[in-house]
Amino acid sequence: MSKIHGRVSEIELDGNDLSAYSNSIEFSRSADSHDVTTFGNDAHVYAGGLTDGTVTIEGIYDDTAPGGPAAVIEPLIGKSTTLVYRPEGTGSGKPEHSVEVVVTDFSVSAPVADMVTWSVECQMSGSVTTTTQS
Repeated sequence: MSKIHGRVSEIELDGNDLSAYSNSIEFSRSADSHDVTTFGNDAHVYAGGLTDGTVTIEGIYDDTAPGGPAAVIEPLIGKSTTLVYRPEGTGSGKPEHSVEVVVTDFSVSAPVADMVTWSVECQMSGSVTTTTQS
C-alpha cells in the first residue's frame, strides 16, 4: 500500500467542486454498538448497530468566486444534498465515496492576525457508497 498526500484530495458538495477553496477534510464514520451481555459471561458482548457519520470541510474564504464556498454552502444550510469525496484525487482505479448529507453548519472565522477561513459541517444521511473511478 502506498502513501497518499492529502493535497490531491477532492471534494464536491451539491455538484460543486470545493477543492480549490479547501485545505482540510475530515470524513468520519461510526457505528452504534449494543450491549447484549447475558448472565454467565465474564466480559461484555456487543452487537453492531446503525452506522453514522459526519464530514467537516475547512478552507480559506474567497468571496470573489461565483462557485466559492459561501455562494455554494449558504443556500444549502438545513438541506439534503450529495457529497462526493475522492481522498486520492481523480483517476482511474482510485476510490470515490458518495453520500447524502444534511448541511448543518457554515462558519466563517476572521482572526485579527490571519486570513479569513470557513468551515462546513455535514451530517451523513444514509449509507456511504464507495466505488472505484473508471
